[in-house]
Amino acid sequence: MAFAVAFALGVPALALAQSSNVQIYGRLNLGLDRYSATGATAGSAADFKSRTRVYDAASRLGFTGSEDLGNGLKAVFLMESGVNVDNGSNTGQQGVANPFTGFLSSRVGHVGLQGNWGLLTFGKSNVWWANYAQEQVSANFIAAGMPSFNGLFGRGMGVGVTRVTNTLQYTSPTMSGVSAIVSYSPNGEASAAGANADGRLLALTVHGQWGPFGAGYDWVKNRGNAPAAGSTPVSTGNKLRAGMYYAPGSQVSLIWVKTVQDNGGALAIIAGPAAFALLPDPTPTASLSQTSWGLNWEHTFGSVQGFAQWAKVNNITGCVIAGRCDNTGATSWLLAARYNFSKRTGAYVQYTTVSNASNYNMDYSGGWMTSAGTLGLLPGLPPGSVGADPKMYGIGIMHNF
Repeated sequence: MAFAVAFALGVPALALAQSSNVQIYGRLNLGLDRYSATGATAGSAADFKSRTRVYDAASRLGFTGSEDLGNGLKAVFLMESGVNVDNGSNTGQQGVANPFTGFLSSRVGHVGLQGNWGLLTFGKSNVWWANYAQEQVSANFIAAGMPSFNGLFGRGMGVGVTRVTNTLQYTSPTMSGVSAIVSYSPNGEASAAGANADGRLLALTVHGQWGPFGAGYDWVKNRGNAPAAGSTPVSTGNKLRAGMYYAPGSQVSLIWVKTVQDNGGALAIIAGPAAFALLPDPTPTASLSQTSWGLNWEHTFGSVQGFAQWAKVNNITGCVIAGRCDNTGATSWLLAARYNFSKRTGAYVQYTTVSNASNYNMDYSGGWMTSAGTLGLLPGLPPGSVGADPKMYGIGIMHNF
């Protein structure tokens, strides 16, 4: 019968006869909230007035599976796609298209081999931005957390690295509580005739867990293709994270982030010279850097989880034009609580705000949660709305399946 069906469909009978291990999984995370960004330096005309939203916070659908190849070797695959259940399209709350939704493997996807030597994959992978055991609040429990914890800075200072396409990634086995992830992605495969194709991304993540203590380090260098004239844009990110579990489901952690943008950095790599309008210093050859640090607290009271976060973003440094780096910092904080009806379903309430300095525009760009859009490229407060303070408060329900 397998042979007859395979012949009719043009599929090898052997493929149908082999056993498979495929799982379908996903998450729905939606709610009702209020978003605003008021107090812009340019005045109320640059504010985003308060509006009520039914939002989708990074819902997804995925397929994963493996095949035992014998001798401790397995073939593995993953296809995870973002879905916007609130509007049935691929746009976020601000109407700008979210590249992590609407297509197969729009979030992550890979195929690879796994053995006692580790895991090797080809595909689209998480690189640098995740905080793993040290902070999972915005990734797995509520709708949005501190933007700076994931390197989502304002004024063009974001690292520009989250989920990276065309990635070769190796994950080591855990030895003495330590494991590592090495990532490589070429940036030049789509270069036109005559153009340079020497761009590349390199990244390293190291995890460690020793009893109640955990720590990690994340590094990434994203280099654009060399232009016909001028200097090559480079974006570099460093992140240190450390935490302590003091009770089941409860921890206190510290996250420090530094980003360096050379010759336009991530914006020039992603969007080209037009993106210089978003930089604090329009001089293309400037080398700019920015640091932040923050605290994360999670505590479990039976079926209730409590969350609190605070983060400080320091002023940008390295501006060539006098005064362009002044008042380019921010302070943000969050309070939230979640009630878990089961292991799969929880309801939450949250309040979070960013207090931007008069020349800064950090916003909730993660998951396209903001209702502001920047030049149609990335979500967030536009340059004309610097000084405005984004704020979100609301309720939501998350169901995992």
